[in-house]
Amino acid sequence: MAKDGNKTFVLRIDVETMEALERWADDEFRSINGQLLWIIADALRRSGRTPRKRKEAAAANSGGADDTASTDKPAKS
Repeated sequence: MAKDGNKTFVLRIDVETMEALERWADDEFRSINGQLLWIIADALRRSGRTPRKRKEAAAANSGGADDTASTDKPAKS
């Protein structure tokens, strides 16, 4: 793993797809790597699979107060 927390890997891609990716990245003023990261992040967000941030995951696992317990209606006796 790289020291900044990102993993590296090799990607094999056909020439035509790579050229289209290069044009797209140039149009968006991004590097190829930046464009691929954007595409992946966008696909994850759209599919509802975006990984939770570490802070959010820690808060969810801390056993804090349940938001569903508070309502505007008085409790029934």
